[in-house]
Formats: sequence, structure tokens, C-alpha cells
Amino acid sequence: MPKMKTKSAAKKRFKMSATGKVIAGQAGKRHGMIKRTAKFIRNARGTGALSEQDGKIVKIYMPYDR
Repeated sequence: MPKMKTKSAAKKRFKMSATGKVIAGQAGKRHGMIKRTAKFIRNARGTGALSEQDGKIVKIYMPYDR
């Protein structure tokens, strides 16, 4: 059986935690920071885990990263 392919876009944007959760950068911080509150910017630092539903979709794109 041939090897499954990993989506190149997914491997650049996501990684898996040791417990199997999908880690991604926080959304909403590319532009328009003037209208964002300081609390939003502070809470959106670094990376965060995706929800279970979104994680299922990403795991399909990355079959070997489990």
C-alpha cells in the first residue's frame, strides 16, 4: 500500500502535543491591532490548542503525526 501524504500547509502551521492535541498559533493578530483590546492581545500570545472538532480535521491532514 502506498504511503499517505501529509498536507504541506498543515505541517507548516500545526504541531501535535504529547497528549495528541493539535497546537496552533493564535488567530486574529495579523492586523487591526488598534481595535483589539489589550486583554485580547495579551491572551492571544504564543500558541494554543485547537478545539476537539478542529483538531479532528487537522489530524486527517497529518496522518503520521499522532
